[in-house]
This record gives sequence, C-alpha cells and structure tokens, in this order.
Amino acid sequence: MTTVKVKVSPRAKKTRIEPFGEGLKVYISEPAIEGKANKKLIEVLAEYYRVKKQSIKIIKGQKQRNKVIAID
Repeated sequence: MTTVKVKVSPRAKKTRIEPFGEGLKVYISEPAIEGKANKKLIEVLAEYYRVKKQSIKIIKGQKQRNKVIAID
C-alpha cells in the first residue's frame, strides 16, 4: 500500500493533476458538496495511477482540501 498527499481544488475549470511538493495537486470540476469532489477525486486518481477505483481510499481529510490517499 502506498500513501500520497493530495491537495484538492474543487470547482476548477478543467480536471487536471500537477506535482505539488511531496504529493499532488488535483484540480476537479465538481463542487465539494455531498461528496461529489471526493468521488471525482477517486476516479481521477484511479485513471492517473491505472488502478481500479476500489484500490483508492481517502484515509485522512475526508472533508478537507488536504488529504492522504492510500493506493493498493
């Protein structure tokens, strides 16, 4: 299992991923309402790392912009 620090920017114009310090900065077009941004974050990271969505879990920062993600 690998952990990655992620900073999320919801309501971005377009979805993209950039290197950011020790982790990643992920721009997501979805708003941070009712878990929509978290759901989209998992989809984007699954595509980026080429793993299934079930392999990615938010282990810290469920309701914050700074998150720690676990990837199996």
